[in-house]
Amino acid sequence: MCSGRVDMGFVLRAFQNGIDGVFLGACHLNECNYITHGNYQAKNMVLLMRRIMEHVGLNPERLRINFMSGAEANVFTESVNDFVKTVKGLGPIGKGEGIEPNELKARLNDLKKLIPYFKMVNREKLASRLEGHDHEQEEKLFTKEEIDRQFAEVYSYYIDPEKCQACMTCARRCPVDAIISVKQQIHIVDQDKCIKCGTCFEVCPPKFRAISKITGSVPPPPPEDKRAVIRKGKEEAAGEHHPPSHRI
Repeated sequence: MCSGRVDMGFVLRAFQNGIDGVFLGACHLNECNYITHGNYQAKNMVLLMRRIMEHVGLNPERLRINFMSGAEANVFTESVNDFVKTVKGLGPIGKGEGIEPNELKARLNDLKKLIPYFKMVNREKLASRLEGHDHEQEEKLFTKEEIDRQFAEVYSYYIDPEKCQACMTCARRCPVDAIISVKQQIHIVDQDKCIKCGTCFEVCPPKFRAISKITGSVPPPPPEDKRAVIRKGKEEAAGEHHPPSHRI
């Protein structure tokens, strides 16, 4: 399998299953057997995932990528043996970092929900081609400050039942179908499916401005028997129009 097919979610799932380290063996850069050059994408994915691991308290040395050809069995053996030695030195995942099992499970579960968000906000860098193996250049691709900011800027999105007019714009534009939409009923954001991309917030018609950014807990949706939309006249809707700065 091409190393470019290895998704951040695969790496996270391994850690959730108690695996102490993940090793990726990829073709040499600029020696792709196909035309995709997926090894560049794999390299970028690893660099991003290591920064994310650092943020949640996991040692980034638990994830490594090495480049080699199918004819370099000696390189593969040496690379794997060195990685195994490193991981053994780190100890079991979580325990080696001083994280209790339940806390580790909670952190990884929370992170799982954010993987699509990180892939989306970093999509340009993930698709870039970082030539060579310059450690300084690799460290700058995803900085600690940048990832800390991305974690801090994660919002939940909430549809105000008193403003939603069931126009279905947000539901049609949501990339993961996370908007529960029924004709003539208030729309609901499925928080478990939402990837925090903000598309719904951007496309909600200005005359409604029904979607808000929220930090912290999200208010529960109205009961199903109270989701019928109350249509508003043009004058009333216009009277509720607020400048963008009031939307957050």
